[in-house]
Amino acid sequence: MSNETRAALMHRGLDDIFESDLRASIGDILIDVRERGDAAVCDALAKFDKIDVTPDQLRVTDEEFAMASVTTEVDVAIDDAIAHLQTFNETQMLQAQDWSIESEPGLFVGEKITPISSAGLFTPSGKASYPSVAYQLAVPAMVAGVQRLSLVVPPVPGGNGEIDPAVLVVCRKLGIRNVFRVNGPAGIAALGFGTESIERVAKIVGPGSPAVTLAQVEMQRFGVSTMMLLGPTESLVIADETADPVRLAADLLIEAEHGTDSSVVLLSTSASLADATDVQLTEQLDALPEIRATAARASLGPNGGCVIVNDLATAVDVANAYAAEHLQVAVADDQVDFVVDGLVNAGEILVGQHTPFSAANFVIGCPASLPTSGFAQVSSGITANTFLKRTAVARADAGSIRRMTASVIALADHEGFPAHANALHLRAT
Repeated sequence: MSNETRAALMHRGLDDIFESDLRASIGDILIDVRERGDAAVCDALAKFDKIDVTPDQLRVTDEEFAMASVTTEVDVAIDDAIAHLQTFNETQMLQAQDWSIESEPGLFVGEKITPISSAGLFTPSGKASYPSVAYQLAVPAMVAGVQRLSLVVPPVPGGNGEIDPAVLVVCRKLGIRNVFRVNGPAGIAALGFGTESIERVAKIVGPGSPAVTLAQVEMQRFGVSTMMLLGPTESLVIADETADPVRLAADLLIEAEHGTDSSVVLLSTSASLADATDVQLTEQLDALPEIRATAARASLGPNGGCVIVNDLATAVDVANAYAAEHLQVAVADDQVDFVVDGLVNAGEILVGQHTPFSAANFVIGCPASLPTSGFAQVSSGITANTFLKRTAVARADAGSIRRMTASVIALADHEGFPAHANALHLRAT
């Protein structure tokens, strides 16, 4: 690969998210919502989603919650997924405990861990039904102890403002009643600024289109915490000659079918495996509905592709540079530890061909809302930790502060802050 081709592969998605015309459009929506509140949210829904509602119709009603239903199979599956998520996040919370240590005689330092006060959860709609996103966001927040949750979701396309009933079933099961029908970017703005109907929150999370992702980034300028970045989905599979090309093709298509802005990469040490997988992809693509096949061809073709490397060590290096949202390891058993130990940049690592992306997306319990566009180099998926904050706590006695006095005064004098030094001089007299 040329340097330009490598850079393009690693850069995926960012140009679409930060495109100048989109930034201008999103900026106008955010300011409009800040200035006009509910009226602007309703106008955005009419303009971009072709759905007319009045401000008093933004909130989902008790009757809508009561009437929402899914098949028995989906209902059971939602319960299964919620149980796994609770297990994962409750176990994570066991590690998030207050702590304190006596760092020198008479000086105690530590941390107090508390949940954030409120959070806004964005669940996408349009391309598909996404109850899985609703519970993937809500369960960690609830386990963390967030007291006030609001969920915003675009209405079902082509309807009269109806919300996906599966999303409402999830909210009903979890006891979330602050649910609002909104256009994506306008809903993000409403959560960040607050409107007459939608209360302001401290943090906004949720995956979405480039427009939704950019809206969250832009809201950071107004003091709202968001995640970097939860954009169009992507996956990477590391495979050697031992991988089954039938399963490999099937697993590559999981994230590939999401949309024409997704990116999927096969990273392999075996050209013959790549060829066999290509044959399988052709067959399996033909079996998909056309809208999914079109998305998958874009994800696997111009947006992604196949990279052949000489050895697994190189594969690990390339994977770390790519920093995939979803990553699967399909290598010989005696090479698994080598590969997994070397991987440091990935939203998730799924080991073996019995652990497909779809199982992790829906049921396993690991986070499925994960950093995209290379941000797995610096951030993590949405778990209970996402909704926690750490406050440092220190307590010094007279002896320990006396011992530190010379050091504090020396640094205060060096940096030119006499009041800093005087506070210690006063205690020394």
